[in-house]
Amino acid sequence: MILDGALGTMIQDYNLEEKDFRNVELAAHEGQLKGNNDLLNITRPDLILDIHRKYLAAGADFIETNTFSSQYISQADYQLEHLSRPMALQGAKLARQAADEFSTDEWPRFVCGSVGPTNKTCSMSPDVSDAAARDITYDQLFDAYSEQVGALIEGGVDAILIETIFDTLNAKAAIDASVSEMQKQGLDLPIMLSMTVSDLAGRTLSGQTIEGFLASISSYPIFSVGLNCSFGADQMKPFLKELANKAPYYISAYPNAGLPNTMGQYDETAESMSPQIAEFIDEGLVNIIGGCCGTDDKFIANYAALAKGKKPHVVINKPTTLWLSGLEMLNVTPEVNFVNVGERCNVAGSKKFLRLIKEGQYDEAISIARKQVTDGALVLDINMDDGLLDAEKEMTTFLNMIAAEPEIARVPIMIDSSKWEVIMAGLKCVQGKCIVNSISLKEGEEQFIEHARALKRFGAACVVMCFDEKGQATTFERRIEIAERAYHILTQKVGMNPLDIIFDPNILAIATGIEEHDNYAQEFIRSIAWIRNNLPGTHISGGVSNLSFSFRGNNYIREAMHAVFLYHAIKEGMDFGIVNPASKITYSDIPVDELEIIEDVILNLKPNAAEALIDLANKKKEEEEQRKAGLAGGDTSTLKKEEEEWRNLELTERLKYALRKGIGDHLDEDLHLALEVYPHAVDIIEGPLMAGMNEVGELFGAGKMFLPQVVKTARTMKQAVAILQPYIEKEKKVGATKAGKVILATVKGDVHDIGKNIVAVVMACNNYEVIDLGVMVPADQIIKKAIEEKADIIGLSGLITPSLEEMINVAQEMEKAGLNIPIMIGGATTSQLHVALKIAPVYGGPVVWMKDASQNSLAAARLLNKNEEQTYVNELNDKYESLRSGYQDKQHKLLSIEEARKNRLNLFDD
Repeated sequence: MILDGALGTMIQDYNLEEKDFRNVELAAHEGQLKGNNDLLNITRPDLILDIHRKYLAAGADFIETNTFSSQYISQADYQLEHLSRPMALQGAKLARQAADEFSTDEWPRFVCGSVGPTNKTCSMSPDVSDAAARDITYDQLFDAYSEQVGALIEGGVDAILIETIFDTLNAKAAIDASVSEMQKQGLDLPIMLSMTVSDLAGRTLSGQTIEGFLASISSYPIFSVGLNCSFGADQMKPFLKELANKAPYYISAYPNAGLPNTMGQYDETAESMSPQIAEFIDEGLVNIIGGCCGTDDKFIANYAALAKGKKPHVVINKPTTLWLSGLEMLNVTPEVNFVNVGERCNVAGSKKFLRLIKEGQYDEAISIARKQVTDGALVLDINMDDGLLDAEKEMTTFLNMIAAEPEIARVPIMIDSSKWEVIMAGLKCVQGKCIVNSISLKEGEEQFIEHARALKRFGAACVVMCFDEKGQATTFERRIEIAERAYHILTQKVGMNPLDIIFDPNILAIATGIEEHDNYAQEFIRSIAWIRNNLPGTHISGGVSNLSFSFRGNNYIREAMHAVFLYHAIKEGMDFGIVNPASKITYSDIPVDELEIIEDVILNLKPNAAEALIDLANKKKEEEEQRKAGLAGGDTSTLKKEEEEWRNLELTERLKYALRKGIGDHLDEDLHLALEVYPHAVDIIEGPLMAGMNEVGELFGAGKMFLPQVVKTARTMKQAVAILQPYIEKEKKVGATKAGKVILATVKGDVHDIGKNIVAVVMACNNYEVIDLGVMVPADQIIKKAIEEKADIIGLSGLITPSLEEMINVAQEMEKAGLNIPIMIGGATTSQLHVALKIAPVYGGPVVWMKDASQNSLAAARLLNKNEEQTYVNELNDKYESLRSGYQDKQHKLLSIEEARKNRLNLFDD
């Protein structure tokens, strides 16, 4: 469908003067009014009608109301706040009149109520010295938008178009106001969104990625989403493709007529823009096409002709996984396995954090948040509930401050409070899709529904505590009873998406000396499987530190209990947990005898399990006290003994152990010893260091290590490579001919680079010229650089599952660009089977899967050797064909579970 073009551009053609913006009422109004185009709805309705008619005559299906700034926030610049509603109402009536004049049964025309972003931002501070300051609040935006949207609906619009979105929090206020006004008037009009990206990285002015934006709006009733302004069609296209590939809505695009020149004018013409718009249409990227700054009715007439008879974009399916976001998306896929929610920004759980907030030492408090993200927290829990704090004020201040810290703000927030007013205050500060912790049936069904509906207003996910009018659930039966009741209320009465529901079945303290507490952990774990199997789409979370409350002060026992509990809970389906991301102990670290004691307690396997754990705790406490006493007296024998347990290992094993544990203290010493053993520095990387990394990968895959530990390992590997780098540089052959030019990139959507960095070192050591594009690299940038540099090989890396899809996309785009450059694929989630099934078939050039970094230079040598290349490519193709055939045979042989059950073996019937 065709949207109209720019109103401002058309208005300029009328060469208006100040008098055109005034009527009798405004004759004596102080200040210039020229340029306030929305005012023309009142002072020159004939002109606005004329523009609408021109666009309709050109073939527009939709026309926008001339109301982009018709709310009192923008009109305050002209001291015309009192006219904002009349402007919106009259703007809607004029567009409705024009559309009705052109509408027929065969060709109906529609009116979109234009709602602009205002000239204020809710997510950024106007004061560089005060990150918490805001010059507009969510409530002020909501009130202004409510008045505007109410007038647009009264004036007869068919849809609400919230456009030129540069701050998602502003947009959320506009969506909230739109839904609220429709409910008041008993209507359900389509809500259309159009964002604008501010840079070539594809982020909004407030820093959010396109994916992050899509996550933010994923719980709202959205009709279409698109892009406008900022760029011309050519620059917009890669971002539009990303949107079309990921947004489960109709897709719109209305680009500027190119980029403004030095005089502020737009150089593109209707004729020069048409081929670019034709690409949007022919490639099936859009459902709605129109124009923004610099376009007029000639552009729209051309677009209408281009679209005639063409197939629209096919809307993709809605996500089947939970989307959360800060500045970036967190897609909670099964491969994520476990979302660790950082627990340290909680005044109830951290004395240090409480002290810092009380003393107003926000910079240091923010450093706690930053460290948690660095340590691997995927979500940050923020709690300000303390009797001596103004929790509402502190929540607002802290959330506003971390919004100015990109490395923190990139992750989603969990707003944690037992006070509803604090939760509401927090929701009004967060532009991403956050989690609220928590709501429950404690105060009855009516309040539960009221709170759940409020969360829907803000597009948030929620933690639902297994707590009702009878109290907290402590048994399996009560947990599932409350969860089932809450699920049906939320999905049937509130209309909440099950994906947005995270149940907390109550992790309670065990080994307390009270017999009925002994089964708490086992019954929690049992309830996980029931909830995941019977309440589809939902998630499971819990405050893990509650489990070990009885052992406060004994960090080893607490962390060991948490590791064992998580190992079993995650296997059953627990996918969220509030934890300390810097926890050092993993399941595999615990000695077998201690592991047996702790598992007996967690799973309540033996009657005396708690007593055995208490004995172990006392033993550990005594050992710690002896260690401290030894240190105080200058006796370091205890420490030496601890070190000797791994420091006396053989050199290769020491290096592997240091990597697995993330210990960098002895790297310098051990690596210098290794340099005396191994012929070349790169051999150390390809040997013990890679072996250690592979071991970490296996432990992570088995659920015996979690992401924070993996991140720590990656940092240690980076440290090791940095130590070896000078020796690697020395060993390079001076003046030797380069073996070839290699482009390396971690694909878009993935920030992990340790594997890629190792490949870069290994390839450079083998005399390849390496051009490292970094992380989060879009396909178009990879292709552009490969062409510019005349690359011989492209290496694509990725750690997370979505990277697999992006690698397919890169291969497809390379094929479209006519490239035949070999692609090397590597990363934790990649596999030779995936390459054979998904990547190699879409690309005409060679695609090689690399098991680890040591293989890259060998593969590259064969690919770039004219005598070897074809033989190697044939070997690859034969291998891929064999894998594909084997996979297809396996698929044919496997029956569905229903068919298998029909054919089950019966040993008892004759």
